[in-house]
Amino acid sequence: MSTPAPWVRTRLRTAPLAALLTAALALAMVFLAAALPRALDRGANDALHSFLGSYGPLATSVRAASSTTSGGDPAEQLDATLAELTGGVSAVLPLDPSGPVYGRRASRPRVLPDPKLDRPEGIPPELALLYLHGARDHVRLTAGQWPGDAAAGEPVQIALAAGAAEAIGIKVGSVLDGTALGVGPQRARVAGLYTAGDPSDPFWAGEGCALKACKNQKFMGPWEPPLAYWYTIALTGPEAMTRMAEWGNGAEDFWRLPVQVDALRADRLKETSFDLAAVTAGPIAARVTTGTGRIGLRINSDLRNLIDTARMRQSAINSLTAVGPAGAAGVAAVVLCLAAALTAERRTAELRLLRARGAGSAGICRRLLGEGALTVLPAAGLGALLAFTLLPTARWLTAAVAAGSVTLLALLAFPVRTALLLRDPAGGARAGRRRLMAELAVLAATVTAATQVVRRGVAPLGEGVDPLLVAAPLLLALTGALLLARLQPALIGLLARWARPRPGAIAFLGLARAARGSGPRSRPSVLPLLALVLAVTCGAVGATVLSSVAANRTAVARYTIGGDAMVNAQLNGSLPEGFVTAAGRLPGVETALPVWIEEDVTMTTGTGGSVRVNVVLADPVGYARLAEVAGRGRFDPALLTAVPGRPLPALVSSDLPEGEYSLRLAGGEAVPIRSVAVVDGTPALHGTAATNVVLPIGPATELLPRLGGPDRWLADGRLDDAELRALAEKFLGPPTAGERPGHLVRTSSGAVAELGRDPLQNSAERLFWVTVGATALFALLSVLLTLLRAGPERAAMLARLRTMGLRPRQGLALILAEALPQALFAALGGALTAVGCVLLLGPAVDLSPLVGAEVPTGLRLTAAPIVEQTVGLALLACLAVLAEAAVTARRQITTELRAGDTR
Repeated sequence: MSTPAPWVRTRLRTAPLAALLTAALALAMVFLAAALPRALDRGANDALHSFLGSYGPLATSVRAASSTTSGGDPAEQLDATLAELTGGVSAVLPLDPSGPVYGRRASRPRVLPDPKLDRPEGIPPELALLYLHGARDHVRLTAGQWPGDAAAGEPVQIALAAGAAEAIGIKVGSVLDGTALGVGPQRARVAGLYTAGDPSDPFWAGEGCALKACKNQKFMGPWEPPLAYWYTIALTGPEAMTRMAEWGNGAEDFWRLPVQVDALRADRLKETSFDLAAVTAGPIAARVTTGTGRIGLRINSDLRNLIDTARMRQSAINSLTAVGPAGAAGVAAVVLCLAAALTAERRTAELRLLRARGAGSAGICRRLLGEGALTVLPAAGLGALLAFTLLPTARWLTAAVAAGSVTLLALLAFPVRTALLLRDPAGGARAGRRRLMAELAVLAATVTAATQVVRRGVAPLGEGVDPLLVAAPLLLALTGALLLARLQPALIGLLARWARPRPGAIAFLGLARAARGSGPRSRPSVLPLLALVLAVTCGAVGATVLSSVAANRTAVARYTIGGDAMVNAQLNGSLPEGFVTAAGRLPGVETALPVWIEEDVTMTTGTGGSVRVNVVLADPVGYARLAEVAGRGRFDPALLTAVPGRPLPALVSSDLPEGEYSLRLAGGEAVPIRSVAVVDGTPALHGTAATNVVLPIGPATELLPRLGGPDRWLADGRLDDAELRALAEKFLGPPTAGERPGHLVRTSSGAVAELGRDPLQNSAERLFWVTVGATALFALLSVLLTLLRAGPERAAMLARLRTMGLRPRQGLALILAEALPQALFAALGGALTAVGCVLLLGPAVDLSPLVGAEVPTGLRLTAAPIVEQTVGLALLACLAVLAEAAVTARRQITTELRAGDTR
């Protein structure tokens, strides 16, 4: 007796191309499944590090402070406390390699009354003392020497920044006499001058005045303007620590342990917040206090608040961005099932023959499972290895579970499909009942999910990804696909009946085949429809989200600026007429409006009372247009039409009652006004709680000589930010001039760019587009698999028709008439499902985390993003159909017509 041939080896040798394609599909799917969560982790980590790093090293450090101790060596006590702190904090938080910053500072500065020192506005300078451990390694002496010990009764030795000494007028060797309230005089001698090697070094965080002379302001009285004076910090050596309390009426020891924010992980933010709580007010804080013996030791950090904020932002954005990957995963699962169905139907005759010869269903499925394992498992392992290698990140479990799930689906899809075919080879009533029950279950789940999301909204911030928000669009798309699968044969049948009396049989024959279905089962398959509907729905919903985000950012920018562009004059200055004229002629300007603003004006009411208001004078028509664009202070410009002999019409804010008032503008005579409408704000002023009054500039022209030039220029349109800034600098000078602030230029395009600069938002937007692209590719693959599934039967049919006189062009038209309606119906169904998703779920979606500012909850239903995604995917499907039809129509008759062929 001959030895039976090995099953797996024989099958792989028989169909090597099919095995290679299966392995390639498994490799791609597993790679994407493992790469997506790792890419999400990397994006979230990068966004977290950027967010925390933007606050600087002071906010991301653990800080401790304590009153000074008496007795012993102060430097040794500082080192001992640092060791306890480092041991406690490093056990739960990664510390930055740059090292801790610690030392002692005097509690208060001393005034230097020497008249020879520089006094910007008559106020003498102030000097504070600071000891920083290791400061000598971060500076370079430019004159003198580093301060050392001083004998009792002699001035304490200090070192000053060279820039500070030059600004205040201090030289090496100068003895500075300091006075303080309630404390006797103290003296300090300048032993040396230094410059910092790197002023941006985190070592100097919070101690910037030790590197330069800072110009502070002192308020002399409630009604007097603040006066400027010099303030600087002098460094001392460890020998002077015992004398700091005399200089500053007390001293304080401090330690700052910078946390290595680049080592923090976005998936462990909750645990990191708990660890920080333990450090600042928990068991670690108690252990450090006990170990150091400093009862008054205070440990605090702003990092916990920042991490809690980052966790809320990440949680809110994850709930939105999870919809895109879920849609791509759904389409990928459909593609795998479609590939398994294609393979099962290609081998149906072989498997039924084995079953007829006595092979059991379980035995056949085991052999198919072994065959798939040799094809799928190596490819899946390679895909997972590539994802783990190319996208390194600390968390691996999520990626491993995703890769394992895809591998399991790819491995079991074919044996399960085969088991169903062998169990019920002819379909029949049982299969119909099972399909109906499954569709009813999907419908019930869809109604439940959508109802719950509409009722309760999205899960609260900080609660993680909302599963209902993720599942609801997929369930709606699935329900739409199932409904379309039921309706499509009838709808295409109507088209076939319409085409029946028309000249030529090509259109009718193609539509009839499309309505009947093609392939071995001669029934339209739900899987290709589901893939296309899912792809169009998820792509359209994602594009709608991004479109709404862009629209909301523009609305926020316009609301904040007062239009699309704003130029504000210098403090107590005005805009020259040449600038107003030139700016109004810039390309893209649609409405240009100069505005005169008088702040804190006294307005007298009819009863004799008075109120302080901000007065805005502008052209009513242009002002109404900008109020509409900004979404603030809308009104009818006809209301500001002046009537001769009556007070000027005015728009007032809601806190003013209707009536007549009088204003005294620019110190002139009182101007009578009357309120004609109440508005909710003004685009000319933002961020002020004062009462506003808007007057028309036409009737108030006689006031302009007293008011001078306009204070602000507003415009709407598509202005170029750089061009406007260059024009403003040409007429108004640089934006800042010395210590006095200069003009201010803001545009909506610049504000929108600033809102979208957040790395977390950018990562979410990139993820949306990547998932939309991946979904489109999977949908295209499903179309190709569908065409391949029906290809042999269609080719044989064309060959038979060619023997009856069918021309090649007619064959191409027949294929298009059969395949295109299904793709177009699927794209249209996906578009309608996307509209339903936006209408049902849109009101519950909060886009504020993606916008970067508080905006009203809800998605905007716009046609453009839905139409773009629908047309794009429909076009891809049509191109795939055209390509396959061109190939099939050129096949030779003799290739397809063979004796005994049952196709």
